[in-house]
Amino acid sequence: MKKYDVVVVGGGAAGLSGAVALARSRRSVLVVDAGEPRNAPAGHVHNYLGREGTPPAELLAIGRSELAGYGGEVMNGTVTSITRHEDGEFTVQPAGEPAVRARRLLVTTGLKDELPEVAGLARRFGRDVLHCPYCHGWEVRDQAIGVLATSPMSLHQAQMWRQLSDDVIVFRHTAPAFDVSELAELAARGIRVVDGAVAAIEVSDDRLSGVRLESGEVVAREALAIAPRFAARAELLAPLGLTVEDVELNGHVLGTQVPTGESGATAVPGLWLAGNVTNMMAQVSVSASAGLAAGAAINRSLIEEEVAEAVRRSGEPDRTERAVVAAGRKR
Repeated sequence: MKKYDVVVVGGGAAGLSGAVALARSRRSVLVVDAGEPRNAPAGHVHNYLGREGTPPAELLAIGRSELAGYGGEVMNGTVTSITRHEDGEFTVQPAGEPAVRARRLLVTTGLKDELPEVAGLARRFGRDVLHCPYCHGWEVRDQAIGVLATSPMSLHQAQMWRQLSDDVIVFRHTAPAFDVSELAELAARGIRVVDGAVAAIEVSDDRLSGVRLESGEVVAREALAIAPRFAARAELLAPLGLTVEDVELNGHVLGTQVPTGESGATAVPGLWLAGNVTNMMAQVSVSASAGLAAGAAINRSLIEEEVAEAVRRSGEPDRTERAVVAAGRKR
């Protein structure tokens, strides 16, 4: 079984950033990546200094190339299981490939966006059905924007999108009824509220053209903001004893993530997490930063282990020599 200093599960911004940092420290690194990045539907990456507007696939290709330049390896595939052994090392089993051994493990499997069940919505996600004004807001500035309200947080979401356009409509859909003060805040900013559940989105010439209510009425819109539920991809971690926790804001569950300590360290010795699996709000640049921090922490832990082993080994000849001398005196 081939052995690496570190195996990284997940090759997005967090995983590749951590892998590059480790490879630059002359660690043997393998990244196992299923090739299913969360931001694949999006046309470009934003708010990433120096890489503004880079297509997601291009950014990952650049990262893989940088990793290869420092001797790191990438395996295209899905990890099916992770086992931790009594000696503290891990066995990582990719589907259809030989298992590999790792002294340390960095898991950056991200999250899944669970979308509202509205006909046609999923096919437009990341294009003109959007969830983050910081990720996509500039691209739809001054357009007719709709906000699909599914929770109390939708009011805050509407005000953020209002910063980008004067034409914002909130479709109350499944959200609780707004009270007088909430309606007053929306009205003060010129945000109109449309009652009734949304049945589907309308598309014309491969562009979102409107929102169709269950009543049959179609309200013209050019973009629709939604609030997915963010579900951590943490199935591999459960057998190791790590479980997800709900993340709540103002009493509303936004989704799940796996809690970690400093620099992504977990309760499992030798295992670190980075990116959306442990921080659902992290954008690409934040995930890359977290990957770097985890990579540095992993390298530090390996150094500490190697120093302790070197000290132990350096004392062995002295103990052997003393034993020989003692044996001679007895004779």
